[in-house]
Amino acid sequence: MIAIVVPALNEVDNIGRLHAELSAVAEEHDYEFEFILVDDGSSDGTWDEILSLAKDDDRVRGFSLRKSFGKSAALSIGFEAARGDIVFTLDGDLQDNPKEIPRFLEKMEEGFDVVSGWKKVRHDPWHKVGPSRVFNWLVSRITGVKLHDHNCGFKCYRREVFSGMQLYGDLHRFIPVLAASQGWRIGEIVVDHRARTAGQSKYGITRIPKGLLDLFTVKFLIGYGKRPQHFLGVVGLLGFGTGTIGLFMLTAMWFLSRQFDGWADVHLHQRAIFYYSLAAMLLGAQLMGMGFLAALLTASNANQQPGYSLRATTDGDEDAVAGIARVTSPKRKTADL
Repeated sequence: MIAIVVPALNEVDNIGRLHAELSAVAEEHDYEFEFILVDDGSSDGTWDEILSLAKDDDRVRGFSLRKSFGKSAALSIGFEAARGDIVFTLDGDLQDNPKEIPRFLEKMEEGFDVVSGWKKVRHDPWHKVGPSRVFNWLVSRITGVKLHDHNCGFKCYRREVFSGMQLYGDLHRFIPVLAASQGWRIGEIVVDHRARTAGQSKYGITRIPKGLLDLFTVKFLIGYGKRPQHFLGVVGLLGFGTGTIGLFMLTAMWFLSRQFDGWADVHLHQRAIFYYSLAAMLLGAQLMGMGFLAALLTASNANQQPGYSLRATTDGDEDAVAGIARVTSPKRKTADL
């Protein structure tokens, strides 16, 4: 079975058409699909459209969030709910072409665990394309995972890739990077990208600084996520050691000025290096303390709570989504949690 996970925010005019295109691909290639449609707190009737699709198609399973918690939260629900061995993610804006699915599966047969789409020819405004290319270059350089389009939402995964992976913030952009850090094989194919014909883009200029901060977060996670003291502690030791050496030198100079004639008097409080050394020691001690606390949190924080609140679901399966509240109801009936 193949799971199709679609996060949607205010895509009432697109979600039905996307379902129809995906169904056509499944029929043409004799694929067994399950559709997991996650409404990320839409205000335009997207959830009603999902309910209508679920009523007419038993393959559709819908989940609705009380408000918009972001794409990472929506994808997390879809990944936990997925039953298929292969999981696809597509954006709900119809810019991803479902006809590319067979090509993804062919690439997976070459031994890859994650296959990412590359929108080589993009039909987006310049103010989205330019920053995105710079961002993709930075991610590839800093993380070592060489993809042309880390931002592409059209991806294919083996379900096992998500075992133990926790998404929050905007870390969904870095799933291939996180997967590569665990040893999964990452591939890429060029995909057809279509222009948006309905709805509004959810991405603006504010995504750039957020993306850079998330990039630094991911770099830290894949390098020191399980051993934060190796980073904070080393930097702290360098600062503490530098400050200690500076104070030792000043102490020696002060002592010599008192013991030998001809040495100029050394007044510690009048020398800038005295304050720099104190600051370096204090900062170093703080960083080492932070490293110990981070190590304790890493060791004890084994059961994190999900960063979202589920409102409703079309699925009556109690095990549909592990670890979060669910709706249990008769056939296609929904209720608020």
